[in-house]
Amino acid sequence: MHDWGMNQWFINAPFGLAALFGGFIAVALLWSIVWKGLGLWHASRNGDYLWFIAMLVINTVGILEIIYIFGVAKIRFEQLFTKGPHHHRHHSN
Repeated sequence: MHDWGMNQWFINAPFGLAALFGGFIAVALLWSIVWKGLGLWHASRNGDYLWFIAMLVINTVGILEIIYIFGVAKIRFEQLFTKGPHHHRHHSN
């Protein structure tokens, strides 16, 4: 009988738990990259430099970026990938 440590159990466990976990990590990483890119792009275009820095430094798996895009910047879903300016926000100097 083998004396498996936790690492051996995880790799050889039924139903491929290591593969399932790896797949989850891959999906979470892709999700995070997409939202981080969109959040940084829109914050940069809107001149929201504090939001840009916060999103660049803090990793929330897309949550902070989604809050900024839809809650703060008030960008509609169909505007996420547009190149034109967003006329819905006004900056006070």
